[in-house]
Amino acid sequence: MSTYNTELIREAIQPVRKALTAHPLYATMRSISDIRVFMKYHVFAVWDFMSLLKSLQLQLTCTDIPWIPKGSAATRFLINEIVTGEESDVDQNGQRVSHYELYLTAMEQAGASSEVIREYMHYLNNGYTVQTALVAVNAPAAVQQFVQYTFDVVQHEPVHVQAAVFTFGREDLIPDIFMPIVSDLDKQFPEQVSIFKYYLERHIEVDGDHHSLLGMEMVRELCGDDPKKWEEAIDAAKKGLEMRLVLWDGITSDMALHTN
Repeated sequence: MSTYNTELIREAIQPVRKALTAHPLYATMRSISDIRVFMKYHVFAVWDFMSLLKSLQLQLTCTDIPWIPKGSAATRFLINEIVTGEESDVDQNGQRVSHYELYLTAMEQAGASSEVIREYMHYLNNGYTVQTALVAVNAPAAVQQFVQYTFDVVQHEPVHVQAAVFTFGREDLIPDIFMPIVSDLDKQFPEQVSIFKYYLERHIEVDGDHHSLLGMEMVRELCGDDPKKWEEAIDAAKKGLEMRLVLWDGITSDMALHTN
C-alpha cells in the first residue's frame, strides 16, 4: 500500500485552514449590508471554481469528436460526477441550474449588486482575457489576485496540481467556512437571504461531503506513488488556501469601510 495519501495534504494545510476558519470575517458579518459586500466578492470565487472544474474535465475526459477513451475510467467518472452536480444542480424550486447561476439569483434577492460580475462576463464573451477583463471592470485587488492565481494554475500547472487546488483549496474547505454563517443568516435575515441560505446549505451538503470525497479520490488517482507529484499537490493546496485568505482579508476590509 502506498505511503502517500491525502492525509499528508490535510496535515500540511492545517495551519492555513485554522487561520481561515478563525478569520475575523465571520464575526464581521452582522448585517444585510455586510452580506451584500461578501457576495460581490465571493461570486468571483464561485465563477472561477467552475473554470477550474472545467479545466479538469477537459484534461481528464475526451471532449472531442471523434471520441477516444482518455485516461482511467475511474478518474473520468469522478470528474464527470462533480461536473454534473456543479453545472446542473437544482434550485430552491427544483429547477435545474448551475451553482453560479443560483448564486446570481441569491444576490438579486439579497439586493447585492451583480453589476461587476455581469460586466466581467460580458467582457469575457467579447474576447477579453481573464486579466484584462478584471482590469476593465476595476475588480477589487483581492478578487484580481484570487482569480489570477486560479488561472495561473489552470494555464500553467499539471492536472494533479489543479486537482489538489480544486479539492483542498475549495471543495474540502466549504463546510468549515460556511456552517456558522448559514445558522446566523437563518436567524437574522430569513426573508432576504433564503436563496443564499439554500445555496450555502446545498454547497455544504453536496460539495462538502460527496464532492469532497470524490475530489480526494481524484487526487490519489492522479498522484499515484509519485513523491514529486504529492509534494507539488501539497504546495499547491497550501497556496490555494493562502489566496482564499487574501480574498477574505479584502472582503473584511471592505465591510469595515461600509460600516464606518
